[in-house]
Amino acid sequence: MKKKPAAQAATKTGAKKPAAKKPAAKKPAAKTAARKPAGKKSAKAKPPKAAKATPLLARIVASLEDDKAEEIVTINLAGRSSLCDAAVVASGRSSRHVMAIAEHLARRLKEEGYGTRPVSGAAQGDWALVDAGDVIVHVFRPEVRDYYDLEGMWNVPSK
Repeated sequence: MKKKPAAQAATKTGAKKPAAKKPAAKKPAAKTAARKPAGKKSAKAKPPKAAKATPLLARIVASLEDDKAEEIVTINLAGRSSLCDAAVVASGRSSRHVMAIAEHLARRLKEEGYGTRPVSGAAQGDWALVDAGDVIVHVFRPEVRDYYDLEGMWNVPSK
């Protein structure tokens, strides 16, 4: 009598066949984005566009100036960001100065009828963010401001 292979013998006895191995599905090849050749960068980047003066923006800048914030820059983000119409970037001399500027700004905006404004990062003192609705205010220590370079990031021309 001939012996049958194990797979055939199991089917006659009612046992299940061992599962056949399926070939591994091929993953679609990742599309590579065509890179544009890098153009020459000018020695000096153009400064970002100043934001249009609004009563809120004027009060924010006045508060920053009262608290001796340094290098105050307003950036017009209207049509470029869905988060806000303008951003204000300023520097404080130390961690304590950054915290004080952010807390004073939030308190002054509340007193002037703009409601409670959330302040993020003031506890660390490296970078504080005050969300004033249509204007977002960033207050940095100088080293941290240079590292993140928000002005350079928003300097990209709008399409």
